[in-house]
Amino acid sequence: MADETVTTPENNTPVLNEEVHQPDNRTTAAGQETSPESTAEANNYSAHPSPAALAKKATHIPVTAVTSSYSQDLIQAAVAFGRVDEQGTVYVTDGDNEREVGQFPDAANADEALNLYARRYLDLKEKLDLFAARLQSANIKSKEIDESLKTLEIETQEPAVVGDIPALRSQLGHIKEQAETKKEQLEQERKVQLAQAVQERTSIVEEAETIVASLSEQTNWRQTADKLKALFEQWQEHQRTSIRIDKKNADALWKRFSTARSAFNQSRRKWAQERDASREQAKKTKEEIISRANEIKDSVDWAATSHEFNQLMDRWKAAGRAGRNEDDTLWAQFRQAADTFFNARQADRDKTSTDEQENLKLKEALVVKAEALLPVDNEQAAKQARQALAKIQEEWDQIGYVPRNDMRRIESRLDAVDRQIKAVEDAAWKKSDPEAEARKSNFERQLESQLAELDQQIAKESDTAKKQQLEAEKAAKEQWLKAIQ
Repeated sequence: MADETVTTPENNTPVLNEEVHQPDNRTTAAGQETSPESTAEANNYSAHPSPAALAKKATHIPVTAVTSSYSQDLIQAAVAFGRVDEQGTVYVTDGDNEREVGQFPDAANADEALNLYARRYLDLKEKLDLFAARLQSANIKSKEIDESLKTLEIETQEPAVVGDIPALRSQLGHIKEQAETKKEQLEQERKVQLAQAVQERTSIVEEAETIVASLSEQTNWRQTADKLKALFEQWQEHQRTSIRIDKKNADALWKRFSTARSAFNQSRRKWAQERDASREQAKKTKEEIISRANEIKDSVDWAATSHEFNQLMDRWKAAGRAGRNEDDTLWAQFRQAADTFFNARQADRDKTSTDEQENLKLKEALVVKAEALLPVDNEQAAKQARQALAKIQEEWDQIGYVPRNDMRRIESRLDAVDRQIKAVEDAAWKKSDPEAEARKSNFERQLESQLAELDQQIAKESDTAKKQQLEAEKAAKEQWLKAIQ
């Protein structure tokens, strides 16, 4: 398995993994087992020692067991570019030059040494192939491309391998061209993604600004605060999941968004202050109303006090709210004072209603007594009836009120008795008047004519009440006629 490019989670920096397919332990040509540290040192061929250093102190390179998956043809093709001298030094032909790439401790195993360095060459070529394939990936980043190319340039500069190194460098050149094309493509895609991200972030800002611009006295502050909180969470989620916006645009958008949130918070604080002041004033007004209600709650001036309580209620409604808890407490106090008065008024009304019913019974008895004075036929009878009626009226006035619905009915009956007695009195007075004697015959004819007309109306009338009224009028006129005859 050849090396592949990976990305670290901490800084999103692409790196190239070293070989990971090698076994932890290696075996030397003599069959001895080496540690993983020695194996790693042997595999770190990109930072190999110089030929001079190798000349001073030979480095024993452990040889792994044959575990490569490369074909023998590929290995032999690579081996053709190298040789091993009698001292076990390995050389490679790099273009027109030959250079030392390492030393093998046992000159008798020259083929094994060449195969080892050939496989390293094939490993390096596989890195190039993998990176060329990686360039076709949709999720590769420009930074990963640059860092991978830098690593491959270092590894192909003077690699400690045996194989067609100029071909590797030529392949790297083609990969560089592909990498530039890929970077240009990524840059265009990044510009599109950046514009889209800026627009999405701008939409969040504009929605926040629209909310703030629409603030008014009717604003539901809690719901509006929830909307802005949701927008802020949307902003944070966009930061986490979208492409990173350039600092200039990010700062400008955040400034607008922060300004909108600050404007909302200032408006809400101002509203809260005004609300608190309004509630305090409402509380003060309602406490004054309660104080006045307690002053008048025991009044028995029912009409005037009822009117004042209605005015206090109007003031209460106009005072506004003092807060839910405060309002409930204040209202209970005001309601207690109002109930004290209105319950007393209702008790008085109930008592008055009972008294009026009793008064009605007394007055009905007096009406019956007054109606028994009729009829009166002459002046003397009228005089006696008047005296009796005067006593009845005096008792009437001392009794007091009757129910409103019965007042007109009961008083009209008493008035009818008074009118009939008065008619006889008037007739007697006119009879003793010298001038009236001359008009007597004419008045008598008028009465007779009116009585005849009343007889006709009574005969035609079907309404009992109206018929009784006509008959009462007829009786009065008959009394007048008798008085003048």
